[in-house]
Amino acid sequence: MPNSPSSSVQQAREAIATRLREMRLDAGLTVESLAERCGWNKSKTSRIENTKTLPSVADIRAWCAACGVEGQSADLIAAFRSADSMYVEWRRLHRTGLRRGQEGRVPLYERTRLFRIYCANIIPGLLQTESYATALLSAITDFRGTPDDVTDAVAARLARSRVIHQGDHRFGLLVEEEVLRHRMGNAAAMRGQLEYLLTVMSLPRVSLGVIPFAADRCMWPVETFSIFDEDQVSVELVSAAITVTAPSEIALYAKAYAELQKLAVYGPQARALIREAVRALG
Repeated sequence: MPNSPSSSVQQAREAIATRLREMRLDAGLTVESLAERCGWNKSKTSRIENTKTLPSVADIRAWCAACGVEGQSADLIAAFRSADSMYVEWRRLHRTGLRRGQEGRVPLYERTRLFRIYCANIIPGLLQTESYATALLSAITDFRGTPDDVTDAVAARLARSRVIHQGDHRFGLLVEEEVLRHRMGNAAAMRGQLEYLLTVMSLPRVSLGVIPFAADRCMWPVETFSIFDEDQVSVELVSAAITVTAPSEIALYAKAYAELQKLAVYGPQARALIREAVRALG
């Protein structure tokens, strides 16, 4: 993508920092005098205004009080919390395990009518079998050192995936061919997963495309992302989950999806690539 997936977060944080600086200037305060009123070092004021340090809720309240605009603190705190929720570290999201994260997305999945999902590294969660999901979530649990609730998390993921068979939803899913070759679990688990893809791609509301290794690329592989209607995009990084809500960035991901879609094959050609991956398992 031309911009970082966290640019929405950065823009929101910069907007808050700009507003705080404007408050200080409107109050006729210098960096030093505001720091004195708040009881902290002047360098902290500069770091906050330059988004080098994120203010706490208490910092925002103190800043507004020092500028004589206590009534504006509630709106600023709400904006700060909204910006903070865009970027959530996995260790914070999964501090009690993985199950709650799976269950927490159910309302979003239930209200979304059009899903557009691109995966460059794993089978999309909505299409994962129990064995594949178990292998994947076990690896994530081990890597992040989170509490082991894999059995419950897998059950929650499978329950969430029922939207494919229920309700008025449409699913556009794109995977790179290499996703078919990344073996999660043993050969039997991977074979079962690939055979499930052959079954689920025949559902009338599911469009599964595979981007072949040999495709002449006009769009490079990017980070895994999911577009939910025109409302938001979820981006998965190694360290965090990003929620993008800025219309301009949602449009950018929609454009990326459309470009990647041009590279994909569907129907018999996609099935042939999946069957080839099954045969490669031996």
